[in-house]
Amino acid sequence: MYAASRMPLGFLAGTTLFDVLSDRSSSRLLRGAVVVAATAATAMAAQFSIPFDPIPFTLQPMVVLLAAAALGSRLGAYAQVLYLIAGVAGLPVFAASPTLPAGFARLLGPTGGFLLAYPAAAWLTGMLAERRFDRRYFTSFLAMLAGLVVVYAGGVAGLSATLGVDAATSAATPFAIADLLKLVLAAGVLPSVWQLVARTR
Repeated sequence: MYAASRMPLGFLAGTTLFDVLSDRSSSRLLRGAVVVAATAATAMAAQFSIPFDPIPFTLQPMVVLLAAAALGSRLGAYAQVLYLIAGVAGLPVFAASPTLPAGFARLLGPTGGFLLAYPAAAWLTGMLAERRFDRRYFTSFLAMLAGLVVVYAGGVAGLSATLGVDAATSAATPFAIADLLKLVLAAGVLPSVWQLVARTR
């Protein structure tokens, strides 16, 4: 059996929750399936949106970062690249908006910077999770906060092209505060699951 059953989970460096639950013996099919599942979760989170101009309020950043923490840097980033490909292909995965364009044009629009930052944000949060940041609440929060900073850096950069830096920062700030509050809650998910796994092994 995988070493997780013989040593404390807190000392398993270089592993993600997905690695442990799959005993690191997962097939390419299973890895592909979890990437697609994370992509679908991101798309579903986009549908729970409140339209604001120019940024719709969605649950996406939280879902992107949680999925990345669970899957790790590569699979987390792959899921977001697949999400962008699906959107560019015209599938209805982006947040519904009466003003923002659909398909590839969405990435060139005012919110494109947020979307394009998802793979990098997922990679960073996943990389920190691989270094055991997801085992404790505080470090789990830091890992997701690092990813959120990447999301908003990309988002503000994209908005600045049309609004200017000051207006873009002002427009993004209320959403950043709301996403930060969501991370306060979400940061406890992975450590709780790790504790549950430790008790069952």
